[in-house]
Amino acid sequence: MRVATVLVLALLASLGVSARAAAAPAYPFQNPRLPVAVRVDDLLDRLTLDEKLLLLHQSQSAIPRLGIPYFKNGTEALHGVGWSNSYTDNWNQVLAEGTVFPQAVGLASTWDPALIRKVGAAVGDEVRGYNSIDPVVWGTQVWAPVVNLLRDPRWGRNEEGYSEDPLLTGAISTAYGKGLQGDHPVYLKTAPVLKHYLAYNNETNRHTNSSNLPPRVKHEYDEAAFRPAIAANAATGVMGSYNLVNGRPTHVDAELYATVRSWTNKELYNVSDAFGPQAIRDPQHYYDTLDQAYAAMLRAGLDSFTIDGSDSAPMVAELKSALAKGLLTEADVDRSVRRALTIRIRLGQLDPDGGPYGRIGADVIDSPAHRALNRKTAAAAMVLLKNKTLPLDAARTKKIAVIGPLHDQLFSDWYGGNMPYQVTPLDGIRERVGGQGAVTGVEGLDRVTFRDTTTGRYLTATGTGGGDNIVGTTAPSPASRWDVNDWMGDYSTLRNADNGRYLTGNFGPFTTSSERPTGWFVQQQFRFEAQADGTYLIEYVGYETHESWYPFRENFVTVTADGTVGTGTRAQASRFARDVVTDGAAGAAAAARGADAAVVVVGSNPFIYGRENHDRANTDLGASQQALIAAVTAANPNTVVVLEDSYPTTMDSQPDTLLWTTHAGSETGHALADVLFGDHNPSGRLTQTWYRSTADLPPDLFNYDIISSGQTYLYNRSEPLYAFGHGLSYATFRYSDIRARTAGGTVTVDVDVTNIGRRAGDEVVQLYTHQRTSRDPVPLKQLRAFEKVTLKPGRTTTVRFTVPVADLAHWDVTRSRWVVEASDYELLVGASSDDIRQRATVRVAGEKIPPRDLSRPTRAENFDGYAGVRLVDESKITGTAVSATAPGAWIRFAGADLGRRTGTFTATTAKATPGAGTIEIRLDSPTGRLVGTATVASTSDVYTYATATAPLTGATGAHDVYLVLGPDLRLATFSIT
Repeated sequence: MRVATVLVLALLASLGVSARAAAAPAYPFQNPRLPVAVRVDDLLDRLTLDEKLLLLHQSQSAIPRLGIPYFKNGTEALHGVGWSNSYTDNWNQVLAEGTVFPQAVGLASTWDPALIRKVGAAVGDEVRGYNSIDPVVWGTQVWAPVVNLLRDPRWGRNEEGYSEDPLLTGAISTAYGKGLQGDHPVYLKTAPVLKHYLAYNNETNRHTNSSNLPPRVKHEYDEAAFRPAIAANAATGVMGSYNLVNGRPTHVDAELYATVRSWTNKELYNVSDAFGPQAIRDPQHYYDTLDQAYAAMLRAGLDSFTIDGSDSAPMVAELKSALAKGLLTEADVDRSVRRALTIRIRLGQLDPDGGPYGRIGADVIDSPAHRALNRKTAAAAMVLLKNKTLPLDAARTKKIAVIGPLHDQLFSDWYGGNMPYQVTPLDGIRERVGGQGAVTGVEGLDRVTFRDTTTGRYLTATGTGGGDNIVGTTAPSPASRWDVNDWMGDYSTLRNADNGRYLTGNFGPFTTSSERPTGWFVQQQFRFEAQADGTYLIEYVGYETHESWYPFRENFVTVTADGTVGTGTRAQASRFARDVVTDGAAGAAAAARGADAAVVVVGSNPFIYGRENHDRANTDLGASQQALIAAVTAANPNTVVVLEDSYPTTMDSQPDTLLWTTHAGSETGHALADVLFGDHNPSGRLTQTWYRSTADLPPDLFNYDIISSGQTYLYNRSEPLYAFGHGLSYATFRYSDIRARTAGGTVTVDVDVTNIGRRAGDEVVQLYTHQRTSRDPVPLKQLRAFEKVTLKPGRTTTVRFTVPVADLAHWDVTRSRWVVEASDYELLVGASSDDIRQRATVRVAGEKIPPRDLSRPTRAENFDGYAGVRLVDESKITGTAVSATAPGAWIRFAGADLGRRTGTFTATTAKATPGAGTIEIRLDSPTGRLVGTATVASTSDVYTYATATAPLTGATGAHDVYLVLGPDLRLATFSIT
């Protein structure tokens, strides 16, 4: 249908017929010559309250009396047009079939903002192309990019983000957003929204988990990823995230959205995530009723409700209830409606001719220019991690074995579109070698049978329909054979060798009705649990999700005496003999043994073991794929391993040549061949740390305090497997003659870079800084600037970095403001965070943070250290307090000057539970000298505060002050006077 529509529109265009005829404006709001604000005022004055409320929904109904068409938020455009929702068919997902670029983490791996801006522009064009086909399904307000920091690679949505570093994330998101928006000073090609605000990096319990963000982490890290694109006007708003931050759901946190709006003078239009407003009531239980929740969300600064599919009526009813109860005013409604109208006018939707981007038609979708850009981007995104073999010599490499589960297939992901064509690794290598060579493809999977050792029955497929249940047969047949792939961690898929379909089910019965692993709940996932007697239990794990919704936590495959296959507990599980019919690794080794080179393509399926709604437990490549690498490498020393996945990956041993790519779209095979044979010199760089093992990660996925936990290259002290910024080249670059100076509030660094190799290539020159002295823990090194340069052999260029001194600031918790400390700053220039080639030091004449003055009211959250506490909401609207989670919990305030006389401790506290609590004031350690104890009375409510006081004894001089908190109380502020 899409192709037919494209042809019709192209024919109309060739005949000079516009799909949208221009008409004279009937109202001032339709007049493009008037300023946007004037047009918005005019339209807002013409709307009834009912009409205004309709504009607060994702699916905004038409207003025929004013000639206002339907408008829908939320086309997914993360790395190409992904999917949208159809207003006309009960809000079903509709997949695009256009240019699928590399996944977002791959786009960032180019370290090339100029290239990514072109990608964003192409995606924006294709959004407009789809909008020209069906503006009801394909809206021009897009939900992209994702700028959540890749703090922990176990996050199921790692593929959607850019980097663990806020500066790199900001640079790439700004470039992509600028491309999506277009270059017009007023009008927007599309209206990008940054996802997901704030501190969202886990799927497990994502609706109920609260991200603990001490002020420094909040300002220096999580907010810092969102600020650049908003400040550069490269995005038109943010989307709320599902989690809570410091005890308050992000959807009702007024402080968060006030902060975002402070970064720009443009009108922002912030939106909810799907189901986010309803989650405020359940499962978050933050407000008792939906009208309370919806009113709080609107007042906090989110302007659009993504709920109830295309049906806005339930939302309107709740908002009317909120207005009637005084929870909301019409002025609150007007504020958000004004933001919605501003974006719609800037998108040209209310112009008679659709605005300057309204002429973009369907011919841009999957255009030759976009295919060429896709190939270039996919090549630029590849990262050469280790190298002993590449580039392959085309003249001498004629016989190639291309091996592995990904050797001849490509994957899109949950937020990717359908690829209109696919060039697999096998396709690309065959095309590159041409008729002069022989390229063999081998999948390399074990083909096995599973025999229940108790009943003697074999797991056997009976057909491909949803009612064709797997049975246990007494004798094996071709339908009893299964191709097993251990993808990542210990999650596997079983593909039936007879019908080519995947074993699937929802707690049983099981069928082979699935063509591929997919779906919101990916029901094609299984685990094999080895037993001491050599047999295996098979566990169905397709139900695992981000919430603990399901009462069934053990779902093992069972076979009864009559051959019925189902599920049961571990105690009821059948024990299966896993008999190998075909040894995949042995067959792959045989193919590789006589080849000039072997290319082993392994990696992930984006729907298996990690994705939205499913975190990973570890970062290991699956056992069968590791065995395949080992077998092929042993058979042919001229082996290249291509790892195609979306997150840092660990193996028991590292191959000598390892090339990493994310799932890179339709042009993957062309781009891979370009890199393998040296037509493209690899220039991608890692955007997050690759740890040596999962054991090097913090045990707690929910620990967002990267400073205390030592996460990311900024604070991690363990030796990485591959460092942030790492990536090799076929060229060799020398860095020399660094020059640094500070003048006029700017640090300037010049360094000479020379290509001393024999090939032209790109080098990503990276500038890091380290502050030598500070009152506070500071990063081991921090990326401040980077530049990608292209050099021919023997050529030298001077790379200049300019860093405003103000950018060297960190958040001073003693005074709640940014501070540049007086210190020596090391300037570190190199090829990665652990490959520093040139160093210099400059003195920055900043300020000294004075001793803490606790005589002024001090917010408890502004501590210098802590144990056994969590950050909680001071009220339902704003503010953060501290609460104990364990006996002996404490918070520390370092370097306090307590003066020369003993004083009084005064605190603002709340305690919902009956009985009194205590706060001990101790000096220099949690068990140090006790100078006072404040008694905290019950206030019967966590949001009702009272004053607690205590006289102090011997609290004089300079000390670290420790407050040891009793259970069940909340501390908001305190002072020592």
